[in-house]
Amino acid sequence: MNRGAKAAVAVVVTAMVGGAGYGAYNIVNGVTGGGGPSAKPTFQPTALSTTAPTADAAVKQATAFLQSWQAGPTRYADAGHDTDSPLTTEAALQAYHDGLGLTGVTFTAITAGAPTTAQVDQGGGVSTSAPTTPVTFQASAKVTGGTWTYQGTLDVLQSSNGQTAVRWDPSVLFPKLKSGQTLKAGAITGDAASVTVTDAKGVALTPANAPSLTAVLDSIRAHASGSGGNGGTGVEVVDGSGGPVAPATVFTQPKASTIRTTLDARLQKQAEAAARLQKLPTGVVVIRPSDGHILAIANTASNVNLAINAQLPPGSTMKIITAAALFDHTSLTPSSTLKCMKTQAAGGQVFPNEADVPEKPNATMTEDFARSCNTAFVYGGYHYLVQGGAPSSVLHDEATQVFGFGNWSIGGDVQTANPTVPASPNGSDNAADFMGQGGDLVSPLVMASVAATVQDGRFHQPILLPDQPQTPASGSLSASDDRNLKTMMHAVAYAPYGTGYPRLNDLSGVGAKTGTAEVTGGTDGWMTAYNGQIAVASVVQGGSSGVDTAGYVVRALLQATGS
Repeated sequence: MNRGAKAAVAVVVTAMVGGAGYGAYNIVNGVTGGGGPSAKPTFQPTALSTTAPTADAAVKQATAFLQSWQAGPTRYADAGHDTDSPLTTEAALQAYHDGLGLTGVTFTAITAGAPTTAQVDQGGGVSTSAPTTPVTFQASAKVTGGTWTYQGTLDVLQSSNGQTAVRWDPSVLFPKLKSGQTLKAGAITGDAASVTVTDAKGVALTPANAPSLTAVLDSIRAHASGSGGNGGTGVEVVDGSGGPVAPATVFTQPKASTIRTTLDARLQKQAEAAARLQKLPTGVVVIRPSDGHILAIANTASNVNLAINAQLPPGSTMKIITAAALFDHTSLTPSSTLKCMKTQAAGGQVFPNEADVPEKPNATMTEDFARSCNTAFVYGGYHYLVQGGAPSSVLHDEATQVFGFGNWSIGGDVQTANPTVPASPNGSDNAADFMGQGGDLVSPLVMASVAATVQDGRFHQPILLPDQPQTPASGSLSASDDRNLKTMMHAVAYAPYGTGYPRLNDLSGVGAKTGTAEVTGGTDGWMTAYNGQIAVASVVQGGSSGVDTAGYVVRALLQATGS
């Protein structure tokens, strides 16, 4: 050893591995000297020996590398030169130092094992299998939050000229570390399993009592555990973006967290049962109109959560927004005449009514709405709101500015599908959008919010966590428009000719709108409604009509809350 360069290093033999003659060493003092790697023949990574290094040579090479690592950042370049990948090693040691807030590290029990083989990266995408001698060591690192002790391991290679080098791999720093990952010490993410999610009253929600919420609950738990705000400290493996991969050690255990949601366990149970009534893929959402709190989410589809992630045409339930736009931009009222014909031409297409909708040239707007006359709303929207057939943004503006359509964040990193109402519809979509076809795409969450907006008189962005910020609508529903919409939605439920009458007429305080949407391969049944306590919307894929499929789902929830 060159005493001028490395005089402060003391290597002490502490044990011999029985029978094998492999030395076990401790580095008991740090290296304080400076300078670069000692002059010696160069290790040749592209000319590897066919034999592994001897145990003594492997321990000597590993010890030199660990000495330089232990000495700190000024010697990381030296440590790099003790490996087959100097620059990568130097950068990785610096990342280890910075990520852990390292103030010191020592290595003991440096012990060679029996020769083996390892895959060696020779650069340029070329790798080869080569004989190596593994070396284990005990690392004790002083990091942010405590002292971390762990068993480390590395492999030592030999080139054909007899020179040795540590085979670089991220696992040299920590056995579970992989390419693209680093280590971080300090506040750590909690275990998602330790997070309890409850309803608004503190009742625990689990996949057993809320099967539709399994993915939703997982998202909320992961979000809560990943916030780092529950007091746990330690060391964890993180990915390239700093996201948690796995804990390496824990100094202080994270406190168990309880996340309270806006949900209502009783209504959730009712929604789960209601969603199964039709034995078809069904989604349903319940909202409290006064504040936008989501009370229940249920889904029976296997490939997507229809309740919050569907992107489907809403059919005639969209006429709530069409009617609001007509009230806003014309002098029409619920008692105004809006002809209901068997067919209506608009935007280059002829739109028909359902066969059971009677032709009534003198029908009022309320009758049209309650009977769900497509042609009346195609005529009204296209005649009054589209100028000369040019694309009209009126329906889009009403949906976004008054009913709050947009990119909602309901909390807990729970993903929801954004609604779509085209701002510049083309051709026949100019007319089809007014009856909930064309380019209109929504989920039950969105349509429950529409009903909630009518019930309360203003938009409250739906949320799942009570402290989640709510984005307001840029405009508002006028008092007269709100009264008009309530009048027409009331007729859907109670007028004998109303499409919702068969399911809703014996309930009190209900406003509703049904819809049957044409989709590829068939139809979907829709209904959205409110009473004095809730707003609810449901879609049933493959439903023959809104009232005969989604109507049963919505009725069950209105019954569960009363008026």
